[in-house]
This record gives sequence, structure tokens and C-alpha cells, in this order.
Amino acid sequence: MIQSRITSKAQTTIPAPVRKALGLREGDLVAYSIEEGRVILTRAEPVEDPFATFTEWSSPEDTAGYANL
Repeated sequence: MIQSRITSKAQTTIPAPVRKALGLREGDLVAYSIEEGRVILTRAEPVEDPFATFTEWSSPEDTAGYANL
């Protein structure tokens, strides 16, 4: 099992074998999901439109209202 220590600031280093397995490099995003008491770490792709996940703001009126921001 691969382990790493958490610092007093709740930071940790992703061990090299894990970075290699996920193809992670400096500046990459990672995503965490919690399933049945386990954390799953995956490589995340950047979201081009961060507001795309807010479906409650996806009406044509909202699109027109926010178009020039």
C-alpha cells in the first residue's frame, strides 16, 4: 500500500507512483469522490465553462442576461 503523511495544514504529497499511474504533472487538477468510506482520487479535466454545472441557470434568458459579463 502506498502512503503519504498529512501536514499540520492538511496538505499531502501525492506519491510518485500514484502521479505516474494517473499521468499527473504540476498544475494538473485532481478530483476526489467518497464512496463507502473510501476516497477515490482521479485525474480531472479542466472545465472550460465553470458555470456549466449550474443547470438552474441555463435558461435562454439567463444565457442572454449573462452574455456580456
